[in-house]
Amino acid sequence: MPSQARSKPQISVLHGDQVPAGMAVQEIGTQMVPPCEAVSGSGLPREHLLTGLALCQSPRAGQHGADSEEEGFGILPVHDSYCLSARHTPGTDFNIESLPLPRKAHHDWALFHEESPKNNYKLFHKPVITLFNYTATFSRHSHLPLTTQYLEGVEVLKSLRYLVPLQSKNNLRKRLAPLVYVQSDCDPPSDRDSYVRELMTYIEVDSYGECLRNKDLPQPLNNPASMDADGFYRIIAQYKFILAFENAVCDDYITEKFWRPLKLGVVPVYYGSPSIADWLPSNRSAILVSEFSHPRELASYIRQLDHDDRLYEAYMEWKLKGEISNQRLLATLRERKWGVQDINQDNYIDAFECMVCSKVWDNMRLQEKGLPPKKWKAEVTHLSCPEPTTFAFSSPVPLAPRRNSLREMWIPSFQQSKKEAQALRWLVDRNQNFSTQEFWGLVFKE
Repeated sequence: MPSQARSKPQISVLHGDQVPAGMAVQEIGTQMVPPCEAVSGSGLPREHLLTGLALCQSPRAGQHGADSEEEGFGILPVHDSYCLSARHTPGTDFNIESLPLPRKAHHDWALFHEESPKNNYKLFHKPVITLFNYTATFSRHSHLPLTTQYLEGVEVLKSLRYLVPLQSKNNLRKRLAPLVYVQSDCDPPSDRDSYVRELMTYIEVDSYGECLRNKDLPQPLNNPASMDADGFYRIIAQYKFILAFENAVCDDYITEKFWRPLKLGVVPVYYGSPSIADWLPSNRSAILVSEFSHPRELASYIRQLDHDDRLYEAYMEWKLKGEISNQRLLATLRERKWGVQDINQDNYIDAFECMVCSKVWDNMRLQEKGLPPKKWKAEVTHLSCPEPTTFAFSSPVPLAPRRNSLREMWIPSFQQSKKEAQALRWLVDRNQNFSTQEFWGLVFKE
């Protein structure tokens, strides 16, 4: 271990919305700790920026649940260093003023971002994502892939705990629609509500959320925090099919909307990640919206399955037999270095921090031997999504003015984010502190 007499590199732990440009953060100590040893604390945002030679932040709360956040935060100063920290605002906003400039050649930046581009489009363009050395994102190509971040493991997929027998589901069809939809984040970039609205003209859909609601949940379950409650699970498990539509269409962006119905024994009708076929438990475990040219055709297929038990059971065979044939999925779950809602395993943020710290320590050892350090750099594939699109059907149902304006916001927002990414990259490459006024001046420069 290097001597404490060695000069102390400045290491900063920064979060979105926390450090205005040019403002000094508070020095809180110098200490020696081995890699991956964490000090617990409080307050971890869903997206954060790690900077410096080596650092870690460690949540001591649980993993996030559906549509909720659990937060916890610790600091891991590594080597003989100062650890700089500041209070932050929870959330997924990436504040450009938090970037620690000037950036020296030995400063590594690491990005943890498991969310879709809906939360911050400029991160998803090459000029910005390639600023980072290490990444943990939903993409299988990132340094620590989080593609299965919403899936606890193989056993929950095989579990029959919530499975309602098909005969009971057939009887429940007297008062329930074949399809259920539960969304309260309306008109996101995927334009899912437009599709579902059109689909509802061809087949009955029970919609419990704020979006297109036509049915109410029991009052105790009528809030986003209840979406992992036993009572909510048992209501959803009564349905044959669930509309599992993501808020954005990006390769490998797969949320609880897909995994939850598989755990409950409901067939997901999925729209989202174009690469979803790579993650299905079996070849016949979900209905993919992308395989149908129009909601009319999808509705016709669902009605066919609804009326034919043999065809429907083909989608449940893997579940009833407990057979997962997808070797990619099995290998990913087996080999990942973190767990989901498992107190016996590190969570994914701990794992990412330790990965970054280990790589930094490896490079320190190489330099002590007079060898060049290994270079780590994010690629555009680590966080990339196409421009959003909107559905256009021949007989659209009129939209309320507010919803229509929200729906039409995403494409211009994506286009502007390209300019934001270019402006941010230019300012970072200049390597001086800058103001938000300077940033926006570049974005809107003619």
